[in-house]
Amino acid sequence: MLGRSRRAGDRALHRCGHLGTVRPVEPSSTSCEQCLHLRQDWMELWMCLSCGWVACSDDSPRQHARAHYEETDHPIAVPLPYGSQPRWCHVDQRAV
Repeated sequence: MLGRSRRAGDRALHRCGHLGTVRPVEPSSTSCEQCLHLRQDWMELWMCLSCGWVACSDDSPRQHARAHYEETDHPIAVPLPYGSQPRWCHVDQRAV
């Protein structure tokens, strides 16, 4: 996958072998349920593109989206609300 990329806006996006795990999913929630349970705030929400799980970002104190990846090996996530942002591959640690 190295060296092959495509342009999206001003960002170079790399091909990723994990994109095959992406499924048509709906968000499981409109909030980070784990943060709500803990009465914690979050910075941004991310949705898993394997199962639709919604959790807080790496910029949030609890980083539940990363924890979801570590527990499930679901590699691709996207910030919510989803629009033209690139997807994030947790395995490759880059936008795809």
